[in-house]
Amino acid sequence: MHPTSDPGSGPESHTGGPPPGTPRGGLRALCTPTTLTGGLTEMAWAGAHVLMYPFGRRAEQLRLDGRFRPGVQPPSVRALFADDPLAARIPVLLVHGLVDNRSVFAVMRRSLRRRGFSTVCSWNYSPLLGDVAEGAADLAEKVERICEETGHERVHVVGHSLGGLIARYYVQRLGGSRRVDELVTLGTPHQGSRWAHVVPAGLIRQLRPGSEIYQELAEPAGGCTARITAIYSDIDQMVLPTSSGRCEHPDLSTRNVLVRGVGHMSLPIHRGVVDEVVATLAGVRRPAAPVVPAPPAVA
Repeated sequence: MHPTSDPGSGPESHTGGPPPGTPRGGLRALCTPTTLTGGLTEMAWAGAHVLMYPFGRRAEQLRLDGRFRPGVQPPSVRALFADDPLAARIPVLLVHGLVDNRSVFAVMRRSLRRRGFSTVCSWNYSPLLGDVAEGAADLAEKVERICEETGHERVHVVGHSLGGLIARYYVQRLGGSRRVDELVTLGTPHQGSRWAHVVPAGLIRQLRPGSEIYQELAEPAGGCTARITAIYSDIDQMVLPTSSGRCEHPDLSTRNVLVRGVGHMSLPIHRGVVDEVVATLAGVRRPAAPVVPAPPAVA
């Protein structure tokens, strides 16, 4: 299976406020070719994912894949790591979303290895997880094991949906920024989702805008040094409003990337999204550093 793409759904990177007219809304937006194509792709991938789901239930063992190192790749792939050759050796950890498993990353995992990343693994957290902070603590243990087994002091993390929120809580509230170099989130409700009001389950209640989890994440985070890139879509049917997929915090080094016409489940397989993740982890694209106010002048 290969990444999917659509000519009109390329990423739009921005670090400030949302671009004018973004995301699109109303019935008019639902009738564009990009949106229609994205909807059909979403349905097709959802069906394929249901078939693949049972194969992702088993935990993945960490292994170094020597076949996909930059030194044995074509020049175009080696050029990706020209500025930072060691970036290809940093372990990449993929964290799935709610009621899912590592099978959602089948395409992205393969693409990352083909692009030269030598250590790519996925983490399945418990389907009975009832608390974001608990999941973040479990993620911290997983990251420590990866660092111990690989000898690396830092890792990259890519989180889809809830997985991105768990990873953000880890780096922002549990000191995970000492271990995480780049955090990339895909369709993560950084500001909550209105859908969370529909289901009264404990974990989903935490995804309501303004919940205690989001109040914690809104607190000062001056000690968090991890770079965060939030990739979100204008037709994400699970994150409402779709602008909630943006990561906004004055103390964090963040970059928000909009993709058009890509459904929630399709984000990990979309070619433009995969390219953006690859470029970010390779150090080609970096979030802007947080703005530190100048000290007051001394009279």
